[in-house]
Amino acid sequence: MNLSELRPAPGSKKNRKRVGRGTGSRHGKTSTRGANGQNARSGGGVRPGFEGGQLPLQRRLPKRGFSNARYKIEYAVVNIGDLEFFEAGSVVSIATLREAGMVKALKDGVKILGNGELSKSLTVQANAFSKSAEEKITAAGGKAEVI
Repeated sequence: MNLSELRPAPGSKKNRKRVGRGTGSRHGKTSTRGANGQNARSGGGVRPGFEGGQLPLQRRLPKRGFSNARYKIEYAVVNIGDLEFFEAGSVVSIATLREAGMVKALKDGVKILGNGELSKSLTVQANAFSKSAEEKITAAGGKAEVI
């Protein structure tokens, strides 16, 4: 197979509809918009959600309750098993985690979770720790510092 023999899949390429090009094109005169009316005009039509004057769905439904999702703190998470990557006795901060590629989007901070095992003593600096992560770090002879 050569590069020159490649063709798109049948039916995947379609020409756009060219309207307003005369009666012989079958899309002339009213340009597929019908006769007159709001939708035949340029800029015509109604806004999304408009139901012809009927009370729209978004206004008919009751608005109730409160969602705390807007104020939720969302952490970038790192598992304790991933910290084996660092040398014993080193200080693991948010900057070093970013350099190592373990934290890509910072969000509201970094939280260390207790999934995995840690055999080295490390000083870990993060915004939050799970209880099991903190226990595993101290058990390995390290320190968990909340910043």
